[in-house]
Amino acid sequence: MTGILASSIKLEKIWNRFSAQIPAVEAFAWKVILAIIIYFIASKVIVKICAIIKAAMNKAGADTGVIQFLTSFVKTALYFLVIVSIAVRFGIKESSIAALLASGGVAIGLALQGGLSNLAGGVIIMLLRPFTVGDYIIENTNSQEGTVVKIDLFYTTLSTVDNRRITIPNGNITNSSIVNVTSQDKRKLEIKVMIGYQSDLKKAKGILETLLHADPAIMSEQEMLVFVDELADDGVILGLRAWVKTEDYWPAKWRLNEEIKLTFDEENIDIPYPQLDVHIKSGLPEAFGREERSL
Repeated sequence: MTGILASSIKLEKIWNRFSAQIPAVEAFAWKVILAIIIYFIASKVIVKICAIIKAAMNKAGADTGVIQFLTSFVKTALYFLVIVSIAVRFGIKESSIAALLASGGVAIGLALQGGLSNLAGGVIIMLLRPFTVGDYIIENTNSQEGTVVKIDLFYTTLSTVDNRRITIPNGNITNSSIVNVTSQDKRKLEIKVMIGYQSDLKKAKGILETLLHADPAIMSEQEMLVFVDELADDGVILGLRAWVKTEDYWPAKWRLNEEIKLTFDEENIDIPYPQLDVHIKSGLPEAFGREERSL
């Protein structure tokens, strides 16, 4: 009987203790619900603010890369403020948050060293503008290339000719040499072709000049050259240079290569390929002859 009474008293104490905690649990649950509501509403507001900023900058004629970078920066900053405000709702004081950030500044800086480097790289790209959205660039360090489709706070996204996406950290870009292929309105087209030594050199040069003048992409008002570039082992290397609009570069090069081959075939202009001539002299060394007979 005494044991049952003791157990009853113990259960009553546990229940009383649990009942005393119910208001605190309810208060915490309401805080969690309120935090979720605040975050949901704030997310909608942030998206709306970023859309307004984007529309305003588009109307002002700002560069696409600048718009992407600024909206990404604003979005990150606003989400940080939302998280801080939610933390304050849970009873964390602003001074405590500031002290925590200050005390952990060194550790955070070391942990985010790469991220901060990428952020600084993004700022440098926006200020110096070595390229913009829509440019075709080549990153020489890792031999990555493609059309710039997006410039964010930390990364730049490229689209390759076969529709792959390459994401490059901004820090890597600013620490590497970049070739901007499409930054200029025109490009110099250069093609080299080899002809045999027995082929008519002047005739071959005349054909190349005719093809240059006939191609619609060649800028006739710019300098056009056809020249002997090198007297190589297997033939004479002819070179041609002309100017085309940047967007016409590859179509013009492919078209001229095909026309050169077809026209040279029609005009019996030989395009040699690397070959090796072996001359066997009559008579073998005596030692070599003895070795061959022994085999």
